[in-house]
Amino acid sequence: MTNKTILPGATLGMLGGGQLGRMFTTAAQTMGYKVVVLEPDPNSPAGIIADHHICAKYNDETALAQLADLCDAVTTEFENIPASVLSYLEAKTVVHPSSKALSSTQNRLVEKAFIESLGISVAPYAPIRTMADIDALAECFTFPAIIKAASFGYDGKGQAVCHHADDVRAAFTALKEVECVLEQRINLDREISTVLARSQMGDISNFPVAENIHINGILHSTTVPSSVPTEQAQSAIEMADKIAEGLNYVGTMAVEFFISTEGDILANEIAPRPHNSGHFTLDACPTSQFEQQVRMLCGLPAGDAILTTPVVMINLLGDVWGDSAPNWGELLKEDNIKLHLYGKKEARPGRKMGHFNVLAASTETATKLANNVFESL
Repeated sequence: MTNKTILPGATLGMLGGGQLGRMFTTAAQTMGYKVVVLEPDPNSPAGIIADHHICAKYNDETALAQLADLCDAVTTEFENIPASVLSYLEAKTVVHPSSKALSSTQNRLVEKAFIESLGISVAPYAPIRTMADIDALAECFTFPAIIKAASFGYDGKGQAVCHHADDVRAAFTALKEVECVLEQRINLDREISTVLARSQMGDISNFPVAENIHINGILHSTTVPSSVPTEQAQSAIEMADKIAEGLNYVGTMAVEFFISTEGDILANEIAPRPHNSGHFTLDACPTSQFEQQVRMLCGLPAGDAILTTPVVMINLLGDVWGDSAPNWGELLKEDNIKLHLYGKKEARPGRKMGHFNVLAASTETATKLANNVFESL
């Protein structure tokens, strides 16, 4: 692949106007680029700070033609943009990641088959497309398990825990019998993720492995450095690199892994974009995952991705707001806490409104302060 360098002063396009698009926009503008956001929400976090906001649906061809005409290169902030949209743009301008890479990650069944084709293990699973599929596996599948919609699920949405086949039938009905995947629940020791940046020339830069805690299917905290043994962390990084190479991926990408109590490392999901668990890079690394996204899109060398300080990231969901704004004074009196709010107009339970990073001499110190401050909010 040839490398096309796009220098500051150029205009970059972002498909999607959420918080990931906002942080990309901030990074790009800081480096001297202009940003055009295509997003149907007139009050989106990225749209309100972009140089230009095209307020339209992602598959609006008139809007897409305008985006391609204005931009020297285009990227995306989430994988539920139809791959056909990227394919349309690829005929008109530079697009990273590619429509082909995106299409391999939009459907859980396709994604798992791709990961397995690389010789990387995933948790045992079965496709569910009809009620007959449930009948066929009722006797042989190991429960408990989780049924997930094969497409368009995120943050615990579109999934349910199942303890026997009847639960699967009920959940499949509740999901309107869309294509699903049934995943065996493993004996989980911990969850980790790794974020990487891969260039147009195939060079890969890795951020350190992060250790994650989820609550109700939504990421609550990320701790870096992780407590996993060095060998396991290195194995996860090598698997993520293999996935990126298999996709011929260009951009910032994350891979989530399960580590079982038996010590097995299982790939869970690919995120073809910056990732919630990579937000620690905004304050604890010389280069953030969003600056890397800009650099990869523009054919620039990767920035330094080392960890400069132990860090704990805490997600702030709309639940924290309650009937009034959180007690920001308690958080901001701490000189080693960095607050990031996303500019969303309405706080709702389960909605990601922001996060904060706690920087400290050790992860133990950072964790203690993070938990105390979170409780005070």
